[in-house]
Amino acid sequence: MNRAGERLVNGIIKENPTFVLTLGMCPTLAVTTSAINGLGMGLTTMVVLALSNVFISLLRHVIPDKVRIPAFIVIIASFVTVAQLLLQGFIPFLYDALGIYIPLIVVNCIILGRAEAYAYKNPVIPSLFDGIGMGLGFSVALTCIGAVRELLGAGEIFGVRVMPESYVPVSIFIMAPGAFFVLALLTAIQNKVKISGERRGRDMSRIQSGCSSDCLNCADTGCARRLYDDRAGSAPAAWAEQKTGPKEIAIEEIKEGKDNG
Repeated sequence: MNRAGERLVNGIIKENPTFVLTLGMCPTLAVTTSAINGLGMGLTTMVVLALSNVFISLLRHVIPDKVRIPAFIVIIASFVTVAQLLLQGFIPFLYDALGIYIPLIVVNCIILGRAEAYAYKNPVIPSLFDGIGMGLGFSVALTCIGAVRELLGAGEIFGVRVMPESYVPVSIFIMAPGAFFVLALLTAIQNKVKISGERRGRDMSRIQSGCSSDCLNCADTGCARRLYDDRAGSAPAAWAEQKTGPKEIAIEEIKEGKDNG
């Protein structure tokens, strides 16, 4: 799979921010009272995430390492302000529904996490697709949670009546506790699918619970933990540490082996 496709699959399935990494829980639990709110928050976050990744990647050789976090926040805050003004001007009903959670995108751990772990260390195009992939994964998760809550709590999806008139809405699902119930249910379904597939001998590696630290068998070439010693042309440091012990000893052994070869 090409690198761009790999980043999309990584964000949507393998390391979905909500269902796998459990990041960005505040907007996930707060704004998903309906499918349209979840979709709106997810897509807004995706736009900010993709654009901030691009700019941080472009400036990664310019931003001093000691002030990278404040620089990230300034870049992210600029795009959040633009997104907020556009929503207020063109989609006011969504702006009113999302409320304070739009400016809080600035401190969303998904955006800061991808800036630090990926965009600051990788070229522009992979960083762009990493942001799009993570943003789409976040959008899918929020839309699913919002759709289930809206269906059970109001008998509708995207404002369209789905349940029969005789259906009595379970109002708790559009209240705060309902977000926890639905998130737990969807995460449990994902884990059930993964466990069932593994028992049948299927490759379920695309549905993971974060990093397994198994760099030898990992296909994620963009992972920030896959550290290489470029001068020695060594294997990933985590792999070397797994196989031989402390990192320093492993690197020295790899260097000696290369010199002898």
